[in-house]
Amino acid sequence: MTEEPETTSRVRGGITPDSLLHSGAEGEFTAEDLVLASGRDVNPKNLEWAERRMAEKGRAALDELLP
Repeated sequence: MTEEPETTSRVRGGITPDSLLHSGAEGEFTAEDLVLASGRDVNPKNLEWAERRMAEKGRAALDELLP
């Protein structure tokens, strides 16, 4: 069995691998990154929530969720 590289479209066992999450420290982050960091499913409702939170809090929106 060959091990395949992790991609953004592949999550094993419902858990997002750390290599797919971004802390925001190395650059910009997206609404999808914020949704994933919050442990929510990526769907239109949660993406709208993330976009509002990013508009209100900026980078702190992600920093509050990640250690």
